[in-house]
Amino acid sequence: MSCSLFEFCRLQEFKTVRHFLFRNEKSEPVEEKSQTDNELSWDTSDWESAWEGGDNKEEESTSDKKVADDAGGQGEPWLQDCVVSLSPCADLLVVAREQKAAFLSAKWRTDDSGREEMTLGVSWTGTLSTEEGECVSSTICIPLASQKRSSTGRPDWTCVVVGFTSGYVRFYTESGVLLLAQLLHEDPVLRLKCRTYEIPRHPGVTEQHEELSILYSAAMVTIDGFSLFQSLRACRNQAARAAAAGNDVIQPPPLAYKKWGLQEMDTIVDHSSVGIMTLCVFDQMKNASILGGFNASVKGSPPAMSQYVTVGSGPYTGFYYAIEGSSQPLLSHVAMAVASKLTSALFSAASGWLGWNKNKNEEEAPQKQKPKVEPATPLSIRFGLPDSRRHGESICLSPCNMLAGVTDDFGRVTLLDLARGIAIRMWKGYRDAQLGWLQVPEERSERDLSPSASLPRRHALFLVIYAPRRGILEVWAMQQGPRVGAFTVGKHCRLLYAGYRLMGVNSVTSQGWQLHTQQVCLLDPITGVLRTVNIPFHLALSDKKSERAKDMHLVKKLTTLLRSRDIELDILESEARSIVLDIKHPAVKKQALESLLSNKNTPVSCLVNITRALDDTLKRQEPGEVDAELLQLCSSQLKLLQLYTDIQQLHSAADVEETAENDSLEGIEEELSRVAPTLQRYAQFTPRPSVSFAQDSPDSPLPAQAFLSQLECTEDEEVKVIRRSETEWNQLGNFLFWSCLCGKSPLHKVCYTLQQAGISPQQLLSLLLSVWLHREKELLQKPEENVRNLHRLLVALSDMKGAVEESWDTQSISPWWQQVRTTCVQSHNAAAALLAALVAHRAAKASITSRADSKFQSEWEAVSLELEQWVVCVRQLEDVLVLQTLLLVPPPPGATGGATVQCSIKTLLEGGTGGIADSVSKWVFRQDISPERLKEILQKRGNKEADDNVEQRDEEERHEQEKSQEDTDRTAELLLAVCQRFPHSLSPDFLFAHCCWEYVVQWNKDPEEGRYLCWSVEHLKMVSSPHIQQGVCTMMWSTFIAKRLSAATFLMEKVGKAPKDRLCRRDVGMGDKAMTSFLGCCVQLLNILMEVTGVLADSAVEEVSAPELSIEEAWSGAEGPASIAELALEQRGVHYPLVQHHCLLASLLHAAMTFSVKVKPFSLFDSKGKNAFFRDLTTIQLMPSGDMDPGLVSVRQEFLLRVLTGWAQAIDDPTSSAPLPSSGPKAEWWPSLCLELGSLLQVNPDILRRHLVCELYSQGLDLRAEEVMLEVEDKDVLGSQLLVLTGQRLSYSLLHSQNQTQAAMELLARLPPTLCTWLKAMDPRELRCPLIPLPQTSRLVGRLIEILPENHAQYSLALHLLEAVEVLTTED
Repeated sequence: MSCSLFEFCRLQEFKTVRHFLFRNEKSEPVEEKSQTDNELSWDTSDWESAWEGGDNKEEESTSDKKVADDAGGQGEPWLQDCVVSLSPCADLLVVAREQKAAFLSAKWRTDDSGREEMTLGVSWTGTLSTEEGECVSSTICIPLASQKRSSTGRPDWTCVVVGFTSGYVRFYTESGVLLLAQLLHEDPVLRLKCRTYEIPRHPGVTEQHEELSILYSAAMVTIDGFSLFQSLRACRNQAARAAAAGNDVIQPPPLAYKKWGLQEMDTIVDHSSVGIMTLCVFDQMKNASILGGFNASVKGSPPAMSQYVTVGSGPYTGFYYAIEGSSQPLLSHVAMAVASKLTSALFSAASGWLGWNKNKNEEEAPQKQKPKVEPATPLSIRFGLPDSRRHGESICLSPCNMLAGVTDDFGRVTLLDLARGIAIRMWKGYRDAQLGWLQVPEERSERDLSPSASLPRRHALFLVIYAPRRGILEVWAMQQGPRVGAFTVGKHCRLLYAGYRLMGVNSVTSQGWQLHTQQVCLLDPITGVLRTVNIPFHLALSDKKSERAKDMHLVKKLTTLLRSRDIELDILESEARSIVLDIKHPAVKKQALESLLSNKNTPVSCLVNITRALDDTLKRQEPGEVDAELLQLCSSQLKLLQLYTDIQQLHSAADVEETAENDSLEGIEEELSRVAPTLQRYAQFTPRPSVSFAQDSPDSPLPAQAFLSQLECTEDEEVKVIRRSETEWNQLGNFLFWSCLCGKSPLHKVCYTLQQAGISPQQLLSLLLSVWLHREKELLQKPEENVRNLHRLLVALSDMKGAVEESWDTQSISPWWQQVRTTCVQSHNAAAALLAALVAHRAAKASITSRADSKFQSEWEAVSLELEQWVVCVRQLEDVLVLQTLLLVPPPPGATGGATVQCSIKTLLEGGTGGIADSVSKWVFRQDISPERLKEILQKRGNKEADDNVEQRDEEERHEQEKSQEDTDRTAELLLAVCQRFPHSLSPDFLFAHCCWEYVVQWNKDPEEGRYLCWSVEHLKMVSSPHIQQGVCTMMWSTFIAKRLSAATFLMEKVGKAPKDRLCRRDVGMGDKAMTSFLGCCVQLLNILMEVTGVLADSAVEEVSAPELSIEEAWSGAEGPASIAELALEQRGVHYPLVQHHCLLASLLHAAMTFSVKVKPFSLFDSKGKNAFFRDLTTIQLMPSGDMDPGLVSVRQEFLLRVLTGWAQAIDDPTSSAPLPSSGPKAEWWPSLCLELGSLLQVNPDILRRHLVCELYSQGLDLRAEEVMLEVEDKDVLGSQLLVLTGQRLSYSLLHSQNQTQAAMELLARLPPTLCTWLKAMDPRELRCPLIPLPQTSRLVGRLIEILPENHAQYSLALHLLEAVEVLTTED
């Protein structure tokens, strides 16, 4: 809770460093001034004793007492004679003396205990000076940020900057490679200081530029940070190239710097560059009037200026201001003169960089003479703190740039306010003091949740003072705060404070970075240990706030303690108890207690002991001082912990109560045996076990923390269960009742304990039922035993006070038993719910009977509304169990599948009258049962013997059926069993209508699956009621079909042919093959609608009444959406001609897609026909009538002829005798469809038949052609057409065949000239199958002779053909 010193690093080989630096000296340095200082110092025993007796006692550091030999030893202050610098990242330490230096870099090593720790080991030693007689006077280590995007705030490399007494400033890498040397002034370098970028904490804070400042005795040089960063990177890259090329001479690039001559101060020993500042308007006017007099002019905007503070003598502290940039000075003519004479020594970029590639000989000449030193720009002192006898020794700037600490030769530490230029505090008795600053951010806690959480985090500032004469380290709160920490650390340490971070960072690159830097480090040369100071934020607050902050820190400490896993339990308990008792504020104490009670790793005994200790402490206090809410929390949590312990002990106890026979359970075995087959089938299909985590298992013990989180004590000493998630509720139920249900715990004792705790019976009942329903699978393994235990528990809970009301009238509904029914009704676990209902029914019946006996003392059986409700509930649960068993049947491999539908009484009732049929239809789809197979299964239902004997057959064949789960007969019997329990809800028409709708819905989700729509239409055909059929047809058309058919029609109209796959997918939402199937289904659907409409239109003669829809008595309470059959019966009748008109269009589109015929569908209809398309089928539209325009009829005829040609080409295999398929382009019904369409389109059917005969003969399908020929009416025209076709065949055989025989040539010579000329004029290429056996051609000519009359003009030609064919046949 207070400051602490934290060791984070050790130095290795420190003795080696010492020997290297002091190698040539006979005796190592001794403290020469100690005697003199002792004589001059005063007696400090009295104030030191008072300081030691204060609140903040100095903490002895155990690591200081042991002296490591390799750390440097002998306790002599050799380090005080060295220049020491530590990188703010604590990964590089530089120790230099005179001309030599040693670099120590970070290394990781494993200590004796196996723990990784960081050490600093020697990485380079050598001589730094190059000029004769020069020595190292100052050094700093500047880490340079990485420019890579993946960087997270670690430095890329660290540059060591060294100042010499010759005036040179040199820059080195970590390995001692010289990068850059600059002679900027010829006086010794006194101090090197750096300023890096800091993210502004407040919007109004000026963003500071990076810079390196170099102090000489009468001048100061500031080097721009960006320029230095780029130059150092370039030099490092050049050094790497030079090393690779063997050339170790590096020509330095130029540096941008400013050089100021600090005037009007006698001696300067240290400085601080505060950065750019802007005065407020009042200060600007005040300064202008003081410096410029009464007539001074004031500009509108205050100028930006750099502030420099120096310490030394005459005056003791000096303040300098340099106007930034070229802005007009606003304060005085002196400042203006300075600004006008300012020479910002920006060396020409060209002059420096052009010399890079010179050879070595050219470079040696200019290096022998000293470089030119630019003159300094004079800068007058603005004001100072004059004290003629006081000499300043050092100045240390705070991180916020507002304050600075100054040490002097009087042993004083002075705190300066830099904005006002005044000293605001002074400490005495700190001779040779070393200073550092710590800025501590506020911990994220309650303020994050407050409305002001968006405000920036508060920061506390602390001044760290190391007094080497007394060997103590002190921490003081700013600005007027007390001392918050003190440590005895030894008299030879060095306090290392960098005051800067990484160079090369800006507001963009620093986003998301975590800068790993140490603010203050204490180096102990005796032990070689580097330590940093940890200060809690609350130490900066006032006493009252500090107490609360201390409490919050204790809470944080408790949280850390609870998270540690490898701590022993007794230590955990003692430390947690002390922390909780140490907290002062009741609200924070309550927060700590709640944090402790919610921790999962803390054992129950520990929780009980700590809570009891806190409770005892609170009770010992005065009543007025105790927080009532905290006391209430302690007592309630103690009560709950005691309850948890008692229940746990009861469950782990070995004694189990003997089961007493109960009369109210008589007959339960009969009911169990009645439902046993269904339960066994249900248990087979329950979901298979899946992968789960051990902690999620219902058998895993309930932690005390989870128990406490779900229960709370009310003001009237009762315990209330809080219902959060279903999982937590089930876990609590498992903990309380599972052992009782398994018969492993004394259930009456458990119930008594819970009753004494004050938990309401209703909540206990809810927990009991939840665990019963949740663990259905385990319960079904031993149903008889578990049912008895449930009965005993249910009776025990019913006997509790407040369960069943004393005033309950048995003729009314009991809220207690209604709760059980409601839970069973809502449960998806059908088997467990049924068993619970059977048990509750028995218990309720026994309770009613006992009440009736005590009231009437008669032999009459009590009849009540309660028991009637139970009868209905049990009947519904038996139905649900059979239905759920069917729904759990796994789908066959390769089926579409989908999630298993879980049903309950509630979901079925809410599903309306069609809810049951809807569930079964979804199951039919999941099982992929074809419509024909479903019809076969349902037809068995019509057999009365099957109805009477199905239960018996279930029993006899059950064992055989269980051997193969994939046996379809078992699935069929399960479906029949469900249909028997729901004779009305699952009547064939009901089921087929729902299956039809389910398939069309699934097709609409995935139109590529054309099979779904085909099966939907097939299911529709199975519906026997014309009213339902017509209604479902109409709903399918308007909901799913019309829109897509319209899109297909307009697409074909647009492209003028069967569209490609891409266009079909874009406009219709399916591929070309799926669209062809869709159009075929449309034709079937509209044909069904036409047929049904015709039947219903004729119902005036034969009365066809609408079916009456009914539902089972137990399910008469269904409320919800209407069933598909009900909706179908509500549909209006359709207009037959309009349906026929759409059927005609669908048929034409189907033909065009099947045979890829070019056509624009609307070109086959007149204007009336076009306007009638896609209107509501129930409306009466103006339809085409009368004779059509001959041109339109010609277009229609051309289209049908192309379709017939396409069909003839599709069945082009004359040798195949297999029957044609029932669908597709080879289907046998295409010719009859074309003839039917022809009659509707006013196309002469005889033309179609003649064309088909010719096409079939051309294809070589003579037998099919002969069948069609019988129906042709105009034989003369057909004869002429066939005569040409015969001539083409004969011409091919005689003239164009490649294997012409001599007999054929002789025959050709014998033929009459007219016939020979006619044959030569024939073109056999028009035949699709010219190579036909001669007997077929002979048969064709015979048919031709029969068809042509003798007086026909070409009859003689036919006779000549017959003679020629006969001759050829006989010769073959």
